[in-house]
Amino acid sequence: MFIMKKRYTFSFIFLLLISIQVDVFAQKTRFTIADAIKVKSISSQNLSDDGKYLAGLIADGSARFDVDHFRFQDPSYVNVSAGDFVIIHTATLEEIRPYKDAAKVTSISWAPNSKELVFLEQKGESLHLMHFDVERKRLKEIKISGTPLLANSSLTWTPDSEAVIVNAREASWMERAMTLYNEATKGPIVVYDGNKPFLKWDEIRNTNSLTTILKVNKNNGAAVKLLEESNYSGINISEDGQNLIFSETLPTKTAYVRNEGADYQVAYKMLSNPDSTYLLYKKNKQRRNFNWSDSKSKYAWVDSGQVYIQTLGTDDVKNLTKGKAYSDEEKKKEVKFSIMTWSPQEGKLLLSSDKGYWLVDTNGEDLKMVYEFPKDKESAPSLNFENWSKDERYLYFSYSDKNEWKRGFVKFDLAEQKMEDIRIDKNLYSGVQFAKNSEVVVLNLSDGNMPSDVVVTDWSFNEMQTLTNLNPWMNEKKLTRSELITYRNVDGKELKGILYYPVDYEEGKKYPLVCEVYEGFFANGYNRNMNLFANQGYFALRPSVDLEMGYPGEAWVKGITAAINKLVDEGKVDNDKVGVQGGSYGGYATSLLITQTDRFAAAINISGKVNIMSFLGDSPKIGTRNYTAAEYGQDRIGGTLWDEPLKYLATTAVLYADRIKTPHMIMTGEGDWNVPGTNSRELYYAMRRLGKDVVWVNYLNGGHGAGAASNESDFHDHWNRVFEFYEKHFNKEKKDGDDK
Repeated sequence: MFIMKKRYTFSFIFLLLISIQVDVFAQKTRFTIADAIKVKSISSQNLSDDGKYLAGLIADGSARFDVDHFRFQDPSYVNVSAGDFVIIHTATLEEIRPYKDAAKVTSISWAPNSKELVFLEQKGESLHLMHFDVERKRLKEIKISGTPLLANSSLTWTPDSEAVIVNAREASWMERAMTLYNEATKGPIVVYDGNKPFLKWDEIRNTNSLTTILKVNKNNGAAVKLLEESNYSGINISEDGQNLIFSETLPTKTAYVRNEGADYQVAYKMLSNPDSTYLLYKKNKQRRNFNWSDSKSKYAWVDSGQVYIQTLGTDDVKNLTKGKAYSDEEKKKEVKFSIMTWSPQEGKLLLSSDKGYWLVDTNGEDLKMVYEFPKDKESAPSLNFENWSKDERYLYFSYSDKNEWKRGFVKFDLAEQKMEDIRIDKNLYSGVQFAKNSEVVVLNLSDGNMPSDVVVTDWSFNEMQTLTNLNPWMNEKKLTRSELITYRNVDGKELKGILYYPVDYEEGKKYPLVCEVYEGFFANGYNRNMNLFANQGYFALRPSVDLEMGYPGEAWVKGITAAINKLVDEGKVDNDKVGVQGGSYGGYATSLLITQTDRFAAAINISGKVNIMSFLGDSPKIGTRNYTAAEYGQDRIGGTLWDEPLKYLATTAVLYADRIKTPHMIMTGEGDWNVPGTNSRELYYAMRRLGKDVVWVNYLNGGHGAGAASNESDFHDHWNRVFEFYEKHFNKEKKDGDDK
């Protein structure tokens, strides 16, 4: 009797807990369009070298509203998103806010002393260099001598924390840049001459990239010009403060093949002798990426798969790998390497090849593989290098399983040649930052469904202290839960997809489904769109597809329909209430998909092209990207229009508009410089001419993303139209019956 009573009591308590959970969920309110705007995130995160402070910018979705999309590439247009600038003490959790209200802040950079930082603030139509003393809590503008026009770029401190390296414009730059821009946009006559070396918008972009490099004293704003006007990147200062290291890109012509059309060089200048410039890599058509040691006194690079190193200021080039490792001993086929990182003490390099990870000392005398990749690479977990322990014994990696949601951190023991788990679970980790001079680590953490917050931990990744609580109000909202599903496409290949459940899901009940398509999906995480659909009472699915070079148009119909069939067979989804949509490349996929199947009750293309041939020249502001994307980029045609005309025809949805039986909504933004609405409009006119069910919604203030990339009013309109469109066509039979 005691045992029976105990079982009864346990069952009662269990049912009571379930009842309480159901009741609590029932008291939660729907997640609405307005709520989607309110969700906050923290960006521009920057950890001080001592790990004591984390700086960042907190903003919600409204920060992305009201962009003037028509002024893309306008040299006079400055657009920094506003947010709450916050500095968090990682031990005490104290928050310091340099501004009472939202500010337009970017390019946050901590001084090496970890007591102060600089950043750029947009005031009016220009950027200003600002300084904040954390200990004194004092904010000031560094008024630069000569009042130069600053460019939106990274800021680099000198090692003594006394000066900052900034990118500025020549006095004549704005007039030159605006002359080119106005000529292309205002005319009154615009001439595009194929005999000139650059496309007109490439010339504009090249001019917009020009800056000079200044060294600015943090105390009095005194500025010294270090480099004359050019297109700079990779700005570094050696740890001893003696040398300024920089890379230059020197455009030569508009090119239609990647890695062509420019010369590259890398050099350094001795700060004690401003007239001295030494070339590390002379002007060359091939880009060379140097991997610098922490002190910036040594650098390494790869040439033809071999690793070379050199010490700054010397001619002692060493090949560390040639003749020391072969993938085929008989044919003497040498292993091809890439560089991952320098060791903390700068005596070794960590390399990788298609076989595994390697260590080599800087004399090239000891090259060995320390970790061999699993033979089945497709199913092996993904490893992403994060850091090297200061005693040089452990390599730290972030970890993600490819078959299930197992994520976290592992470390490789170089002494024992063994990989060890540190923290593996279902949570989602991202944005890992290791403090340079302490054991502090900060990262973003999510349970996979809620928006992430920032946590602080140490190299053990054991205890994690929450630094932010950005969206506590979401605990009172009905949010979706996600599930990783597995299915096979028509070719029998196993694929993954992410399924999001309706918020009031009842086992055994069939629900409508909306598929959001693009390419491949695996990791979950908070998703605005999926939560909005889940709160409409829909399942939502992000299915993966297997895109093949030369035959991209077949992938979506092969993969997506198989995923839907699986959910229908499981009794979850109503076979007659399935919708599909996508944005940009996913919008293109959506329109192409419905020319191949009438499987869907409704389909929405958001800022996606429908004619891949006319799209080649539809977006002049982005230069040759549409050609390169079609030929060997995301569109995967595998050749030029003239080499593969039939493949371009096969992947152009407007040519098959007569086959479309699915009601189709096309949504565009008038200011979209990426995929102009004029391309998407072609399908609207074609379907209308053919008497098809089609509607085109063009947001005159919108950009890439239609109404969701416009203002707040358009954002609401965009989503209400999406919901109404699906409801109309999911319930079409019932509505038709009511009308009779």
